[in-house]
Amino acid sequence: MSLDAFVAGPKGEIDWIFGTTDDRSAAWTVDTISKAGLHIMGSKTFHDMASWWPTSNEPFAPPMNEIPKAVFTRGGFTGADPAKVTQAVKDALKNRKEKGGQIAATPAGADSWAHPRIFKGDLADSIRQLKSGSGKDIVAHGGAGFAQSLVATGLIDEYALMVHPVALGKGLPLFTSLPQQLKLRLVEIKSFPAGSAAHIYRPA
Repeated sequence: MSLDAFVAGPKGEIDWIFGTTDDRSAAWTVDTISKAGLHIMGSKTFHDMASWWPTSNEPFAPPMNEIPKAVFTRGGFTGADPAKVTQAVKDALKNRKEKGGQIAATPAGADSWAHPRIFKGDLADSIRQLKSGSGKDIVAHGGAGFAQSLVATGLIDEYALMVHPVALGKGLPLFTSLPQQLKLRLVEIKSFPAGSAAHIYRPA
């Protein structure tokens, strides 16, 4: 997220994160998402990620491909659709091309994107159902709309926020339309060479 609490620009732009991402911040993120037993996300983010990770050779790719997924949707869902990718993916593709990145062959585990669990009912009830099970952490990914809805449930146990030293002025916020004041306790800050910092919060 940006310094002024936006997770993307007004049109979903994320090009502003690339200038302050480095190897150490990437390693921290890989370690964090690798602890998950399940990745959950909204349908827009699912379309984006399913069009990106199966052909990525980045360090993030193994945990993103191999760990099971769940998709939360208010409408119909028939699987990943490359035609529905957002500006975020367009920015990432541009960044990969500018850095000379290569498209990888489809790795083992990438077929998991074809078999996500689908949740169409009440978000809070679905999250409670998932949390009642045993196993590893549930790691949530955006987009902004899904993240806002998830925050509003009050069921998040920990916020792991990578804060970039950029103020956008306007964009898609994470904390908006809260049903009541959200009080959090800062438990850790870890800074990285390019200027970003991981902030870990838990409910106060």
